[in-house]
Amino acid sequence: MKKMWSGRFREPLDPAFERWQASFSFDCRLLPDEIAASRAYAKALAKAGIFTPDELQAVLGGLETIEKRSAADPRAPENADIEDVHQFVEQELVKLAGDTGYKLHAGRSRNEQIATDLRLFTRRSIDDIRRAIATFATEILNKAEQYEGAAMPSYTHLQRAEPVLIGHWLLAWVEMLLRDNERLADCRRRVNVLPLGSGAIAGPGIVLDREFMARELAFEAISANSMDATSDRDFELEYLHALSSVALHLSRWAEELALFSTVEYGFVKLPEPYSTGSSAMPQKKNPDALELLRGKAGRVLGAAAALQTVIKGLPLAYNKDLQEAQEPLFSATDSILQALPVATGFMSAVEFDTERMKQAAGAGYLNATAAARYLVAKGVPFRLAHSAVGQAVRLALDKGCELQGLTLEELKQFRAEFDRDFYECLSLEAVLASHDVRGGTAPRRVKEAIAAARKRINQQSAISTQPSAV
Repeated sequence: MKKMWSGRFREPLDPAFERWQASFSFDCRLLPDEIAASRAYAKALAKAGIFTPDELQAVLGGLETIEKRSAADPRAPENADIEDVHQFVEQELVKLAGDTGYKLHAGRSRNEQIATDLRLFTRRSIDDIRRAIATFATEILNKAEQYEGAAMPSYTHLQRAEPVLIGHWLLAWVEMLLRDNERLADCRRRVNVLPLGSGAIAGPGIVLDREFMARELAFEAISANSMDATSDRDFELEYLHALSSVALHLSRWAEELALFSTVEYGFVKLPEPYSTGSSAMPQKKNPDALELLRGKAGRVLGAAAALQTVIKGLPLAYNKDLQEAQEPLFSATDSILQALPVATGFMSAVEFDTERMKQAAGAGYLNATAAARYLVAKGVPFRLAHSAVGQAVRLALDKGCELQGLTLEELKQFRAEFDRDFYECLSLEAVLASHDVRGGTAPRRVKEAIAAARKRINQQSAISTQPSAV
């Protein structure tokens, strides 16, 4: 099959090299984007007088036929002679519209075509991922509402710290996901820039209405420099870094729930539809869904690193190296879009052992900070209060009791300010209620935070459902 660029060559490509350098096996997934961009470009060519009205209809009809065939059978055609998705569309279009199909390439380069296709793909993927994140965050929020009044220990350095409400703990994950969605929304603005009309490097050589093409493809801006437009992959890199953040948060969430599912913690009851057993140990129920969510983060992080490595030494403008920017993009996108529904399903099915979590929250001196605040309220400088309560904890450890098990006489040897009302501040309910600030774990604050988070998720979901051109 004749190549799109073969006019100045006398010898054919080495067969092994031809197979090795072809990209159609993976860039075929850009076919919807290639067709959309080609449709807009054809209309712009007609406005510029390159196509007659009849020729334009022939080309648009051919593109529609290719689109319908692809929708009916999305598998990539097995043809070793096809170099890339651009050649495939041109070849199929010529079959349908004759030599008129070749006119579609007037003023156009594959350099700008792939840049446009990748932006359309990335924009669409951002919208899909933001919807999936919102769904996952909503499921966590539903669980936070279900368990909002139940207590659990929080941890720093993997050691018990202070009691919090389960709803407060779950809201921390929601906050991470909301930031992920905001990052993707911000990234989308820089993705949504039209490179079409840049030609190979210097421009199309035809006076084209780029504003018209931008409207046709729902781009919000037009690239300002043709050399940059055809070689820019910053938008991909920014997108992959945003996905890396999503993957990191999924991994951290999975790690914590896997830890909490162990016998040593006993907080999480693993849902059987998202767990597996052992072929050797009959008693095992393993958190495979969580482990794979944790493990697959490496793919996304690796994709960002791979793209940085590809582009770090490239001179202006387009270079064939950029072909290697596509597969990391596709891999990371697929990984996140496959992971989020699994995480959502797990979250919907998981249950917490609230009694065990409450017991853990009420033991182990998690009320020590509240004890120090008690002394502060009595006028004791915090550092001195901290020291006095630390000494009280040491005594309680020696006696094998909690702080409330110490007598008032024993407490007064550390600070005279200890009095009978001290014991009132040590109850689990009192400790939780004491964090009555915005963002704190007091019950009314958690209830407010759940309502506020749901409002933010709904707002993000509304933005995510705005239609794209493809």
